Amino acid sequence: MNDEHQNICREEVFERIYRMYARDLRNFLLYKFQDVETCNDIVQECFVKLWEKCREIRFDKVKSFLFTVGNNAFINHKKHLQVVRKHHKQIKKPDIEPVSPEYVYIEEEYARKLHRLIEQLPEKQKTVFMMSRIEKLTYNEIAETLQISVKAVEKRMSAALRFLRTRLEYFR
Repeated sequence: MNDEHQNICREEVFERIYRMYARDLRNFLLYKFQDVETCNDIVQECFVKLWEKCREIRFDKVKSFLFTVGNNAFINHKKHLQVVRKHHKQIKKPDIEPVSPEYVYIEEEYARKLHRLIEQLPEKQKTVFMMSRIEKLTYNEIAETLQISVKAVEKRMSAALRFLRTRLEYFR
């Protein structure tokens, strides 16, 4: 039996196994997958795994091994498709409406107004605001950089946001 066990690793024996089982395995997988290309890929994967484990598989268990690997590949493929479908359902496609010239104008005007207001902020508030909103730094990072307390950063940011909010309300 040990000779048969080692024989799988010999090329001529492996080729004989391929000729014996490849068509049946492909037909089995074709019935399950309904896709010729996928079946051919899986058949190749099955035989690659057999070759990788040729020292571990007994000759009389080769067919069972190939069909088990093929069936497991089918199960994994179906699970993967379920995950993909679930993911696609979760992604909501935005309703893209054509943007009117009026909307573009209002948006640009709002951006200009916001920029002018940011320039009007006291220097310390403007610095904290820019570091937080533009550079995306945390309050701790800002405090460390400016060598002030986190509480001071919070106060400056709060004052800056209050200023901008009250001035932008008039714009709406």
